[in-house]
Amino acid sequence: MASRIISNRPLLEGITGETIPNGHGRQNRKALGDIGNLVKDVARKAKPQQKQSKAEVIVVSPDAIEKSCKTRQIRGSKTFTATLRARSKAASGLKDDGVIDIDAQDAGNELAAVEYVDDMFTFYKDVEEEGRIRDYMGSQPEINVEMRSILIDWLIDVHRKFELMPETLYLTINLIDRFLSFKVVPRRELQLLGISAMLIACKYEEIWAPEVNDFVCISDNAYCREQILAMEKSILGQVEWCITVPTPFVFLARYVKASAPCDMEMEKLVFYLAELGLMQCPILVLNRPSMLAASAVYAARQTLKKTPFWTETLKHHTGYLEDDIMEVAKMLMRLRDSASESTLRAVFKKYCVSENAEVALLCSLDYLSVSCS
Repeated sequence: MASRIISNRPLLEGITGETIPNGHGRQNRKALGDIGNLVKDVARKAKPQQKQSKAEVIVVSPDAIEKSCKTRQIRGSKTFTATLRARSKAASGLKDDGVIDIDAQDAGNELAAVEYVDDMFTFYKDVEEEGRIRDYMGSQPEINVEMRSILIDWLIDVHRKFELMPETLYLTINLIDRFLSFKVVPRRELQLLGISAMLIACKYEEIWAPEVNDFVCISDNAYCREQILAMEKSILGQVEWCITVPTPFVFLARYVKASAPCDMEMEKLVFYLAELGLMQCPILVLNRPSMLAASAVYAARQTLKKTPFWTETLKHHTGYLEDDIMEVAKMLMRLRDSASESTLRAVFKKYCVSENAEVALLCSLDYLSVSCS
């Protein structure tokens, strides 16, 4: 990557490991290495293991393994929890009512956790309400909405140049807004706050996180290494090290899946609208993350003429009625209509390329302009 600043320092100072081979995109990054041996050594020191006798060695024959596999196939692939959950639904007389089971295709995928996914998102909705960010602009004497938008626009560009995961961007913005709601930040330190928040988000979300020197260089040496680390410590202290939070990305991934059928164009358009919303303080700060995600899906379905615009499946999984999200969806559509003429064009340029289905170049529909006016 031409714009990536690469340092020869290891990813974590004081920890050495193997060098990533050429062609993996992070040639000079250092791998953590196998720390399992260290853990085992500590365990052996704490409690010496006894020598295993021959009588304790259990040998499983190939015939026994094959028999076990056949038994599992006969019994079926569902877990015990899934079976109980299905029986509970049947006993309660729960009907579909037009709601599509969006997790049916993942029933055999243990990583999808289909038995618990509904409970997980119920928990996310509770947590997002408890951790809702207040409107902090009135308490920031040197910062206004336009300055925040300029910062987010620049960070979106940095995020793209560093080829980071989308989760990283959403967590970065969450940390920035939470910190600004707690503490007054001078104008000269706003960019410092942004790169320090992205550093934290990278350490949390990325496998190959950019180093501190990368952020020093990307900010044109406006801040030194010590300032970035000091701000990183300040952010973590203010948010009380609470980094596992439901950002809009958590809900976007789920709601896009609920917008069945969903192709690449639909998915990219939803994320394009959501990122336009990230730049606007009123849309993001004064509304819940799930509200932004649901509104982005609704606006995308309108744009692509997917009728009905709001299905029973989306009502079920989002918990929002069409009237609940109409106003925010209109805001997102207005942002989309003006994105090409805006001075802040990082999101627009990001979604003009073929890898993002060029959704930023979709024509605005006449009837949408009327409905959103």
